Amino acid sequence: MKSTLPDDDLKTVGEALQGALVDLVDLSLVAKQIHWNVIGPRFRSIHLQLDEVVSTARSYSDSVAERASALGLPPDGRSTTVSATSAIDRVPEGWQKDTDAVRTMVHALESVIGRCRERMASVSEPDPVTEDIFIQLIGDLEKHHWMFQAENGS
Repeated sequence: MKSTLPDDDLKTVGEALQGALVDLVDLSLVAKQIHWNVIGPRFRSIHLQLDEVVSTARSYSDSVAERASALGLPPDGRSTTVSATSAIDRVPEGWQKDTDAVRTMVHALESVIGRCRERMASVSEPDPVTEDIFIQLIGDLEKHHWMFQAENGS
């Protein structure tokens, strides 16, 4: 497939899209893992809130991967690639108290948002279309970040 972007721009945009794809796939997995293992008095509200993050991450991972494909770049969301390159820390094994689950999600979201902001800046000039995807993505992730922070009053 031939891209409409010059090669140098395509390399920059491709790296940004691939990095975001990996982080979003991992974010959806992390949120599901916590979703299955959260315990405590706020179980239900956090359990449901985690599904919202999963939905956002899965939706945007598809948007990011399809943007890469439209530019002639094969997206790579394989588990080995995600494991090797994600920015998100490992999730503790076993049950997680509601406060710990919230703290884990706040940190995971901070990691993904921080890297997405860097990627957004890197693609702003070579590809405003991709920049727009990052703008929308960051807005939605920051909303989740805010809501999880409010869960622990931090």
